Amino acid sequence: MIKFDYIHHACFTIGNKDTKIIFDPFLDGNPGGITPADVKVSYILVSHAHADHLGSAVEIALQNNATIISTAEVAGLVAEKGAQAHAMHIGGTYDFPFGKVRVTPAFHGSGVPGGHACGFIVHFFGKTIYFAGDTSLFSDMKLLGEIENIDYAILPIGDNYTMGPDDAKRAAAMLKAKTVIPIHYNTWPVIAQDPEKFKQAVEAEKIASVIVVKPGKSIEL
Repeated sequence: MIKFDYIHHACFTIGNKDTKIIFDPFLDGNPGGITPADVKVSYILVSHAHADHLGSAVEIALQNNATIISTAEVAGLVAEKGAQAHAMHIGGTYDFPFGKVRVTPAFHGSGVPGGHACGFIVHFFGKTIYFAGDTSLFSDMKLLGEIENIDYAILPIGDNYTMGPDDAKRAAAMLKAKTVIPIHYNTWPVIAQDPEKFKQAVEAEKIASVIVVKPGKSIEL
């Protein structure tokens, strides 16, 4: 069984009984009250170095002896603070014990000098999961959908800083993902959205199924 736990914002975990990964571990203000001390993971994937994405990555890595996987610039930043890191970059793939990771483009600020924001396609024990990171809609999402057979696309819908619902719907169509999980909305008023309306719009056009996971809740993938 693979479990998806949505913490809030762009932070979530995927895991089975042996391996757990946390993505963009921004824990401040999460409804479950989860703190870095509560997080038990083997890997941490960080899409960029803005505070609401890098979050508590270093603290979590140090207390778990976990590896941070990110772009070279972010990996260098966290390594300077004593964390174990595996540096990758856009277009690269690497086989980890849990499966292959592909680093994808994301059109957004990097939060670190000389860097670039990214997303990840993660092959995790038979499931292919695309975490878009903070990004606009971009046409190469169609190419990603041709290269990879995506089971779950985890897409931002908040607008203002990232894609909004309409662009995320287009992204879902280009990616040809079987299922979409919306994230990165309602953290602050400026990114307030109704995920149920997004679900209705995507499913009305039979683009994909949409699962709205409320912060603090989990589903089985």
